[in-house]
Amino acid sequence: MMKNINKISQEILAKLPLFRLKDLIKAVRACKTAAEERAVIQKESANIRTAFKNENPDTRHTNVAKLLYIHMLGYPAHFGQMECLKLVASPKYADKRLGYLGIMLLIDEKTEVLTLVTNSLKNDLNHSNMYIVGLALCTMGNISSSEMARDLCSEVEKLLGSSNTYIRKKAALCALRIIRRVPELHENFISRSKSLLNDRSHGVLITGITLVTEMCYQYPENVNVFRKAVPLLVRHLKNLTSAGFSPEHDVTGVTDPFLQVKILRLLRILAKNDKEASESMNDILAQVATNTESTKNVGNSILYETVLTIMDIQSEAGLRVLAVNILGKFLSNRDNNIRYVALETLNKTVGIETQAVQRHRNIILDCLRDGDISIRRRALELSFALINEGNVRVLTRELLAFLEVADTEFKQSMTTKISLAAERFAPNQRWHIDTMLRMLKLAGNHVREEVLAGFIRLVAQTSDLQQYTVQKLYAALKHDISQEGLVLASVWVIGEYGDVLVSSGNFDEEEGVTIEVSDLAVVGLLNSILLGPYANQVTREYVMTALMKLTSRLSDGAAQNKIRELLSEYSNSMEVEIQQRAVEYTNLFSYDSIRPAVLERMPVPEARTIIQTTDSSDESGSMHASSSKAGPSDQDLLLDLMGVGTASSNVSNDVSDMPASPVTATPAPAQKQSNVDLLADLFGSSSPAQSIPSQPAAAAAPAKPTSNNDLLADLLGDSSSTPVASSPTVNSSTSSFGLDSLAGLSSPTTQNTSSPSSSPASGYEAYTKNGLTIRLLPSRDRSNPAIINIQALFSNNGSQGVVSQLQFQAAVPKSQRLQMNAASSHEVQPNTTEKQLMRINNPQNTTVKLRLRISYEINGEKKDDIAQYGPFPEDAF
Repeated sequence: MMKNINKISQEILAKLPLFRLKDLIKAVRACKTAAEERAVIQKESANIRTAFKNENPDTRHTNVAKLLYIHMLGYPAHFGQMECLKLVASPKYADKRLGYLGIMLLIDEKTEVLTLVTNSLKNDLNHSNMYIVGLALCTMGNISSSEMARDLCSEVEKLLGSSNTYIRKKAALCALRIIRRVPELHENFISRSKSLLNDRSHGVLITGITLVTEMCYQYPENVNVFRKAVPLLVRHLKNLTSAGFSPEHDVTGVTDPFLQVKILRLLRILAKNDKEASESMNDILAQVATNTESTKNVGNSILYETVLTIMDIQSEAGLRVLAVNILGKFLSNRDNNIRYVALETLNKTVGIETQAVQRHRNIILDCLRDGDISIRRRALELSFALINEGNVRVLTRELLAFLEVADTEFKQSMTTKISLAAERFAPNQRWHIDTMLRMLKLAGNHVREEVLAGFIRLVAQTSDLQQYTVQKLYAALKHDISQEGLVLASVWVIGEYGDVLVSSGNFDEEEGVTIEVSDLAVVGLLNSILLGPYANQVTREYVMTALMKLTSRLSDGAAQNKIRELLSEYSNSMEVEIQQRAVEYTNLFSYDSIRPAVLERMPVPEARTIIQTTDSSDESGSMHASSSKAGPSDQDLLLDLMGVGTASSNVSNDVSDMPASPVTATPAPAQKQSNVDLLADLFGSSSPAQSIPSQPAAAAAPAKPTSNNDLLADLLGDSSSTPVASSPTVNSSTSSFGLDSLAGLSSPTTQNTSSPSSSPASGYEAYTKNGLTIRLLPSRDRSNPAIINIQALFSNNGSQGVVSQLQFQAAVPKSQRLQMNAASSHEVQPNTTEKQLMRINNPQNTTVKLRLRISYEINGEKKDDIAQYGPFPEDAF
């Protein structure tokens, strides 16, 4: 019977509206599924809407309270905004409190209803009840818009001078909101904020310091205004550190740590670049640093702010050493957060107090083995920053040991930085070479192309260690061919100095192991790389070039025949680049008169700048991904044959900071070319042979292509020869000739570099020569700000006649994408202008630089030029 009565009563109650907030909470908690909860909320929301329509003031308070609970659960409650405004207009404190709470939860500064709140706030800011004034200040400090801030600024300024500490504290926080929304209103609060710094109440003082700090951030000129308060702030800090136990402000044994931190931050701002202010706070900073306990987190927070203040101001040297020692103690803390903060701060201060940081080198190196990857990353950065001439051997040894077990995302960054450190601080070249060899053995798959190029240059310029290096690389290659960077460097060096390796004979490796060296053994080792499981296209290109070089360095006939067999095997390769190399190298055997000169030893390559990347996890440039890179341009074939560039080097490393992504514009139908035409085109033959389409590429080149000029000049007797950049089209007439025609060569093309000039209206001049002028007219796309439209204008002044067969190409940095439309015409008549549109997608908003290739004919004479332009002026688009 009782069960039935309870059941009936529950059914009746379920049909009735929930009059109390407590009942709604119980009903929601009793729901077993989300569907039941939604049903309860929907039903109660309908009842609340009905009550709002009936304008019942007795239930408004309860309904708004329930509506705020519904809002906290994530359900829509915007229909209660006006009811909150009605509660604010009520004379009762309880209604005002709930109404302002609802306004802060349901309304933000972008809501139109907010304009209706301004009048209520103005009335309550002038109310006689300090708690009602506090409610208004709290609401304004949370949701104030710029319009509301301007309207109520005078009321807040007046309340800053109130005799009530409760109101002054909240008025200071409200003023902070006003300054952030309307910075120019800061002048209204300067005089009042000065008086807040003298307040004896900790609550008012902490809000006043926060307000002054924000004013100094927003307008640095205010620093001079408040710098006079430095002695006052120092006195406050001294009182806090020397004060006894105060139960009102004590936090685990430290007196008001929140206020101490705020004072230290403001002192750091006021004393920056000011010697007098810095001197006035040296003593108190030393006192805080020595007397604050570091056993608790509260003390550590104060010590951390003290260290930052010491390092930012013009403090004494002894004080800076003390700050570094505090950070050293942090490194011994068990809390990973404190250790991370210490490493991050040491990274910023290592340039100021290097010797003091060096004392903590051992514990920093211990952090490399920490289980937290963030700590390992910060410790790694700091370890590299500590390297100098005195400790380069020790630190490099530790870093190489860590490289062996480091996370994959660290390895590329580590190899780059180790290479830079070894190059800068190496005690001798033998140690430098040994360090690079060790690095290649440990992480050869994570070595950037610039690092490989630097190592090859080091070997080339160190003639007395070439035998030692080629032997070490030969032994390393026999032991391991899985590290691609090691394989590429070894193959290049063996191909270049194979005669030195063979002439030195057998040699002893570590632990008394004898390594046998012979002509056939060297060729067999290179063949094993071709047949190995780690070989990719770039590796095969290197090996084939090395084999070709060895034909002029090895004297054994059996080895020569073996090389010919290997090259002929790849003449039918499915990879076009490999097949082309094999065919060209095989044909080169027919020209013994020039083959030794073409394959002679390389001069020392030019130095290349290694640009460090900030993202250590970026493996886009690693050798591991080289197998998927595009093949080389045809001009690189002979350069690689002579050992200058790799099969995938850029056309020119003059723009190494702008990796080219060539885009072919309006290509004409390409015609078939013979392999010998490729070589002739590279040398700039006077024959009307066509030029070659370029391919995008980005792999390691031991040296810049421009470094071949002297070698080509010596070989051909032409002092003006330079490599020719590729063109996207070919002439209709194709001449077929052999390598014998290399004797007759004409002067090649020249390179033209332009800097921003001209006016925006007429475009920026990028190229002018032979009567042809190219101007670039940039503009930003209206629909997508990341896209830049550049109109290329081709003008012919008629001084040289008609410009025909005009082909225009451009390349942009890798972070950008280029799309080119067809030109209006490939022929520019005298005193006319043709156009071509380019679209650059620049999502990262990086500097726009262009590398241009211009090909055209004037009076039957072929012209082929390269130009660079950029960056555009700031107001160009």
